[in-house]
Amino acid sequence: MKALEFASMKNVLGKWVRPVGVAVAAMLLVLPWFLDIDGLSESGTRMLGVFLMAIVLWVTEAIPLHATAALIILLEILLISDQAFDVPSGTEPPPFTVFFGALAHPVIMLFLGGFFLAEGSAKFSLDRNIARVMLRPFGTSWKAIMLGLMVITAGLSMFMSNTATTATLMAVVLPVLATLDKADRLRIGMALAIPVAANIGGMGTPVGTPPNAIAVGSLADTGNPVSFVQWMVVAVPVSIVLLFIAWYALTRMFPSTGGELNVRIDATFDSSGPAWIFYGVFIATVVLWLTEPIHGMPSSVVGFLAVAVLLATRVFSGRDLQSIQWAVLWLVAGGIALGIGVGSSGLDEWLVGNVDWTSIPTGLIVIVLAVVALLLSTVISNSAATNLLMPIGLSLAITGGLGLNPVIVAFFIAIGASLAMALPVSTPPNAIAYSTGTVTTRSMATIGLIVGVVGLILFAVVAPPLWSLLGFS
Repeated sequence: MKALEFASMKNVLGKWVRPVGVAVAAMLLVLPWFLDIDGLSESGTRMLGVFLMAIVLWVTEAIPLHATAALIILLEILLISDQAFDVPSGTEPPPFTVFFGALAHPVIMLFLGGFFLAEGSAKFSLDRNIARVMLRPFGTSWKAIMLGLMVITAGLSMFMSNTATTATLMAVVLPVLATLDKADRLRIGMALAIPVAANIGGMGTPVGTPPNAIAVGSLADTGNPVSFVQWMVVAVPVSIVLLFIAWYALTRMFPSTGGELNVRIDATFDSSGPAWIFYGVFIATVVLWLTEPIHGMPSSVVGFLAVAVLLATRVFSGRDLQSIQWAVLWLVAGGIALGIGVGSSGLDEWLVGNVDWTSIPTGLIVIVLAVVALLLSTVISNSAATNLLMPIGLSLAITGGLGLNPVIVAFFIAIGASLAMALPVSTPPNAIAYSTGTVTTRSMATIGLIVGVVGLILFAVVAPPLWSLLGFS
């Protein structure tokens, strides 16, 4: 019932938000052209219009998020590239191929590999069977089962879409919730535990969530590459601590009136030839990602290797290919293209130069960026929020002359966006949990704020020293 109410509310709001959003976006796109903006080149002026348009369209979702990404790429080609209808003067325009190249950026290939693993896991029920097998050691205690669900969800979300992971684990736990008394608060706690764990686990790897992929891709474009393992070394330890804190908070806020739970733990693994090929590819891909410093093969190449093998062996058919979340890949590509446009047009230096950053402590700047990412991602897509903030944050680190490390800045923007989980609209996992009718907005906001604030504090204390140990100081 709540799912229908939520969808109905979005439809009603969309009737007036969409046309207004489109109109405002169109106006802001052309407005800078009629202004004499001191210190901004013609190319930068045009890019400012594209940037403002992107903000409005991504915040209002007046058109689909991936459509906005495509529009950004098109406008950058038509307005600021060497193939622009009126090539801007004063700067060397970038070749139009760099904007098309965002659609085949290495980080897109990395993320595509993750999507293939997620889709294959669902196709052969690997994710659900792994969850059931891994739940066996946790017995029948409700606290232990909740912890088990959260550990499994977080672990799967590191290498699969957190949306797919949430849907899978929710299917495992919903039959259990149906057996509980409606007055038992554990129903709420269990339903919240899965999206919270998926959001936390997704922070652990570059393929766990789009903000991470956007950060890694943007860093690579600015000459500050971060490997799969380096990201994990910093993010995973804090994520583990945060996961246990979230579990403790959920057990205190939503205790059970009973003492035991019976979860169906039987698992039947697919033993067909294609399934065995997929199991091998899955294991090999994860192992190669984790051993990148040893063999030296970039994680993006490893991800695409999995794609090629699964297609060549016919484990994935054309129908399976259609099931991949291409819209998310386009959204990430749009963010990468936006960053390229902001940097190549000089807009980044202009934006950074309009604020006296030297009066603000360096550490505080990073935290402010993370907080802004968290607040913005609470009400809009975390991918969109990251796309908007990443060019500004990296420009500040690279050209601001403040001694900020680009890797740390990008990391905190991505983490801040991923910590936003206070509302049903904050993340797809939250929306899935809310649609079950078990979770209230108030309960989701409470645990979401706790995890967001505590997580930000933990990362602020632990992450900078870890990055310094890895040589990013």
